Parts: sequence; structure tokens; C-alpha cells
Amino acid sequence: MKTTSLPRPSIVSADQWHTARLELLREEKKLLRLQDELAARRRQLPWVKLTKPYVFAGPSGPVTLADLFAGSSQLVIQHFMLGAGWDEGCKSCSFMLDHFNAAAVHLTARDVAFAAVSRAPLVEILPFKQRMGWNVNWVSSHDSDFNFDYHVSFTPDEMAGGKVYYNYGPREFPHEEAPGVSVFARAADGAIHHTYSTYGRGVEFIMGAYHILDLVPKGRDESGLDYGMEWVRHHDRYAQTTDEVATP
Repeated sequence: MKTTSLPRPSIVSADQWHTARLELLREEKKLLRLQDELAARRRQLPWVKLTKPYVFAGPSGPVTLADLFAGSSQLVIQHFMLGAGWDEGCKSCSFMLDHFNAAAVHLTARDVAFAAVSRAPLVEILPFKQRMGWNVNWVSSHDSDFNFDYHVSFTPDEMAGGKVYYNYGPREFPHEEAPGVSVFARAADGAIHHTYSTYGRGVEFIMGAYHILDLVPKGRDESGLDYGMEWVRHHDRYAQTTDEVATP
């Protein structure tokens, strides 16, 4: 994989470093306060009450969107790029699900359920899930409008038109499946509401490995790549060379 050499910053005394670090700390605190403000505004978004019934294929049979809450009042869904007939799931979505898989048990403790949803039939999802060693709830929307309604799957006609509706606007997109995260809430009367969705780089919030890379001297080290996440592999593929790994 392509990587750059270490940067050559100024070499200073410990006291000079401390002064520079305090300056940066002030800016970091500003950013944290802004993030808190944006999070509060995100929670204050209006809700949309769902009227269409969605049914998914799960390992134990058909499940509704309400079933995915599993007793919680809040639900986070990862729109995972795995289309019908694909050999394996998207490596970038897999990178994201690696993080969700570890976080799911902690989310449950805060009244939040998690599920991954893909367009591929369940019979194609389960072998890949087993290969990756994930234990999260993962269902198929193959016979549902769910992916199309949340703009993460595109019809052949949409793809042929050159632009699809994704990330809240028309844009070119290279695949018939796209990544995203959607949030839902279930009221006391059982009504389900859509509260939030994010797409594109908006899904980076879950990718803790990126936040760690942002701390180190090379950063994400992606400037010389064809696209930002070109370096990412399925977690069982890092021992292989770039030529041995196919990009979906």
C-alpha cells in the first residue's frame, strides 16, 4: 500500500512544544464545544412519522422495522453496501461495521438498538457475516422498498441516467448501493419516526480508527491514493498484497 514518509516538522525545546500545544488545545476545546452544539441541534431536528410498513428477512424469519428495536426506544441502522450477487460486502462498509460490532453492546445499555441492513438476500449476507466474525443483527431488505426510500440503493434506470439522489442531492455515484446511517425512534404508542440520516463522509463518526490516525504524524496518509479509503481492507485481508485484493 502507498504510504508517505514521515513529515519533517520543526524540532524545538520541550518548553516551546508546551507553548504550541497549549495554543492547539484552545482550538481543540473550541471544536469540542461546537461539536456539542451541533449534536444538540441534531437531536432537535423534527421527526417524520413512518406510515409504510417495512418487512425484512432475518435469520429467524420475517421481521418488521419495529422488531429491530428489540425492546429499545431508539434504533441506529447501518446501510451496508452488499448488493444481490456480490461476492462480498463493501470493504469500507466492513471497516465501519467492525466499529459498530464492538459498540453495539454499549449502545444497548443506553436504550439504543443496532442493525445492519443490506439489499442482498439473506442467504448471501449470512456467509459473509460469519466470515467477518460479526455478531450484530443484520437483515435483508431485498423484498422491501426500504433501501430505495432511504436513498442507498439505486435502480438500473437511475444509474443509466448518470446521476442518482444521494446525500441530499443529485450526484454521480459509481455503484448501485451506497453507504449511510439512519436513526429511528419508537414512541410510547408504538409509532416509529425517522429522526436522522447521514451519508458520505458523514458516516465517519463511527470510524474510531480514523480518529486515531488523525492523532499521528502522518495523519490518514491518503493524499497519494486514488480515493480516500483505497487503503482499507476487509480485516481478514491485510496480509494480502494490493494486487490480490479486488475492490468492489
